[in-house]
Amino acid sequence: MKVLRRILERIDSVVGFPVAYAHCDIPCGIYDPYAAQVAAHTVVRMDMLIADVMKNGAQSADDKNKLARCVMVKEQHAELLKHEVEVIWGDYFKPEHAAANPELHTLTWNTLKLAGKAKQSTDIKTAEELLESVEKFAEAFWKTKNIETARVKAPYPTERTMVVPKLL
Repeated sequence: MKVLRRILERIDSVVGFPVAYAHCDIPCGIYDPYAAQVAAHTVVRMDMLIADVMKNGAQSADDKNKLARCVMVKEQHAELLKHEVEVIWGDYFKPEHAAANPELHTLTWNTLKLAGKAKQSTDIKTAEELLESVEKFAEAFWKTKNIETARVKAPYPTERTMVVPKLL
């Protein structure tokens, strides 16, 4: 294997193979903050459902089961959100994007921190802050592609907005 590697390195030094970058390491070039936004809506919705169960006292086994399931789903989606943001941050954004958008590093860091805070809490305000931060992240992402965005009412029971690219 070492011999093959040395041979390829020598060929590369002569030919100069191009380096490819992409989120899936296959250079597909497909990135989109959509999944992070859906995950944020899920966190909001789970906190809404948790609040409903707690308002009624969560006395029955079914209530306790629903509560446990909502917490589990909220945790999973907050983690999914973190993964999606980290992939875009680590694999898509380049130094020129950060230079053109000076708030990008802080926005990304705050979004990741809010996702962790949302996992630790059932406070709807924290979940809403997370959703707002992810929407700003989505706007920053599309800005790097010179694509205008709009905030539209999401088709979810959260009754909140999401950022979509204006493609037409």
